[in-house]
Amino acid sequence: MPVEPLSPQEIEERLATLPGWSLDADRLTRSYRLGSHFAAAAMVVHVAQVQEELDHHSDLTLGYNTVALAVHTHSAGGAVTEKDVELARRVEDLAAGHGAH
Repeated sequence: MPVEPLSPQEIEERLATLPGWSLDADRLTRSYRLGSHFAAAAMVVHVAQVQEELDHHSDLTLGYNTVALAVHTHSAGGAVTEKDVELARRVEDLAAGHGAH
């Protein structure tokens, strides 16, 4: 079943429920700051696990004490879809447990 792109209004509505996330060009993006490099690396592993569960993968960047994500759906022509929103929600749910802000 093909995944349909969200309209600009639908993206805006979804972002209202995802603090810290924004639309950057054609991707949902978010950066997190953590207490240490080790904490950031642990969060990356946890995010990767969620991505595997959802079979949906973001650009995931590990910095010294930061984690950044950028996600869109390739099969929808690079548009933002519900799959991206679900991944963002799952990442938000796990971020606090890693001390991310």
